[in-house]
Amino acid sequence: MFFKKKTIKRSFDDVLSTLGAQKFDVSAAGEGASGQRATRAYRVSKYGCAAEIAPSAANKEKIVPAPAPAEIVTRAGFLLNGQIAALVDKGYQKFLKTPKLEIVATADHLRAIHQFSEELDEATGATMLYNESLGTTSDVYQYDRVKGREVH
Repeated sequence: MFFKKKTIKRSFDDVLSTLGAQKFDVSAAGEGASGQRATRAYRVSKYGCAAEIAPSAANKEKIVPAPAPAEIVTRAGFLLNGQIAALVDKGYQKFLKTPKLEIVATADHLRAIHQFSEELDEATGATMLYNESLGTTSDVYQYDRVKGREVH
């Protein structure tokens, strides 16, 4: 006999208290990486990494069933000078990049981002993807051997 796993429906406020209980620093988000501020967005940080989350659009519109109470507005990244750095893969090396700074990502940086992302996904009820469980995924893949390709 198989039993269905009972899912616990949580609100965005429940997610924020869960994050606080798991020793995440939770504060109101400033201007995000995109330069825009999401309504009711929060910056969560731990292990020198941070991400920005906000109530999911499905919860705002009362769509049932809502996929998760929170959505990630700015992906997890290492904090450099108070900014969330994007992880850029250039084929031969990974880099942490903000608008004003770019440094080489070390194994310690990657481990911290990976652990932070896993704990954040679990606390927010986000869907866990297989490729992300294998290791840290980059925000941008930029290989120098591809000529004439647009860089994002």
